[in-house]
Amino acid sequence: MKTDNRAQFDHDLASVLAPENVPQLISQASDIVLWLDPFGRIQSVLVNPHHRSFGQLSHWQGFKIDDVLAHDNVSKLHTRLALLRNGSGASFLAVELNHIDTNVSDQSVLEFPVRYSLHKLGEDGSVLMMGRDLRPIGEVQQKLVAAQMALERDYEAQRELDTRYRVLMEATRDAVVVVSVGTGRVVDVNTAAAVLMGAARPDLIGAGIAQEFEGWRRGEFLETMASVAAADSVVPVELMTRRSQKRLMALPTMFRAAGERLLLCRLEVAEQAAEPHDELGDNLLRLYNEGADGIVFTDRDGTIRAANEAFLNLTDSANMAAVKGRSLGNFLVRGEVDLRVILENVRRARQMRVYSTKLTTAFMGQVAVEMSAAWLNDRPAPGVVLVIRDATRADTLRRPGFAGGEEGANSVMELVGSSTLKDIVAETSDVVEKMCIETAVELTRNNRVAAAEMLGLSRQSLYVKLRKYGLLNKSGD
Repeated sequence: MKTDNRAQFDHDLASVLAPENVPQLISQASDIVLWLDPFGRIQSVLVNPHHRSFGQLSHWQGFKIDDVLAHDNVSKLHTRLALLRNGSGASFLAVELNHIDTNVSDQSVLEFPVRYSLHKLGEDGSVLMMGRDLRPIGEVQQKLVAAQMALERDYEAQRELDTRYRVLMEATRDAVVVVSVGTGRVVDVNTAAAVLMGAARPDLIGAGIAQEFEGWRRGEFLETMASVAAADSVVPVELMTRRSQKRLMALPTMFRAAGERLLLCRLEVAEQAAEPHDELGDNLLRLYNEGADGIVFTDRDGTIRAANEAFLNLTDSANMAAVKGRSLGNFLVRGEVDLRVILENVRRARQMRVYSTKLTTAFMGQVAVEMSAAWLNDRPAPGVVLVIRDATRADTLRRPGFAGGEEGANSVMELVGSSTLKDIVAETSDVVEKMCIETAVELTRNNRVAAAEMLGLSRQSLYVKLRKYGLLNKSGD
């Protein structure tokens, strides 16, 4: 029945298919079609009009098929052609070949793979080769191979990191537990922590962490640990294990891995974690946290490393993140001039008792302050600690006049009645100018460049005024 249907289909197709449509039908049914004569010479080349990646191959006509094949593919094609022509029982044979073609425009050599089906044309040995371009399949295969190689590299890197992590967990003397914040269960635990908690490591992995300690519920435990981990100053959390009845101190650290929040808890025996009570240290810590004066720690270049709440209030800063890492000069009215004077004096004398200036707040306000500083040099990274006091009220209560200027004031008073007002004003201006220059030179420890910047003068103008008031030899060059 099937044979009859096939014969009927062939008869009907032959009756309606015009001969001039056969080449177009064949070319569109394949990507490339070659007609070989009995001697293996290419008589005709048809390229699918919708598949232009081959380019123009009309120049192949008249060439032997061997001339457009890769050298190692010639014998494979001849073997298949011999089987087809000798009547192996198959009406067609399939073969995959690599073509080589020279690009006419730039003389580059192109190579592309094609899968052919070989069909006999009559009894004279002519062969019709209908081919499909294998380059898209080859590109997909190359991408799959590249992806597989990338996966293998990632797997090796992951395995290496996992090995390092395991070695570190077991080699460290610290007892470490990793807990999932979402589930509250133990993700990992090293042997040292398992010994302190009184259980085997496999029994602890996957167990609820709150169940391992007395007096804790899961939500309460995780909330407490997360709060302690987020605080600037870490205070250990005291725990009592259910299994071993040991009192432990937990130091939590929050981190995120693969989108999951995790807690790394370092456990210590409470007796070992406790340190001798340091009353002085406690008092200093309370002074830092609760004192009315601002306290700032900077590095040797004036970059803020820590500051207390009082300093944040003075500068109207929102939080510690708004000041940490910034230069102290950003908060001084005279900026780097003030900062340079402070740092140079404190390095030279190890401490500075009183320095009056103004702070700039976060909202561009100004606050009069007095500060003292000390040089902390007994450490690998030396720094400066400054105590800053609000002097706004003291300035308003202070009697107007010249600080330490009694001699100049008396001189001005003696001029009244013996000189005109114009001469008295000129003399007074000279007195004030001299006092300001003396103060700037004293504050900068005779640093002429810093003194000139502080007074808003050029260095040459400062020298002229020092010579005018007879201060050049007094201050020294």
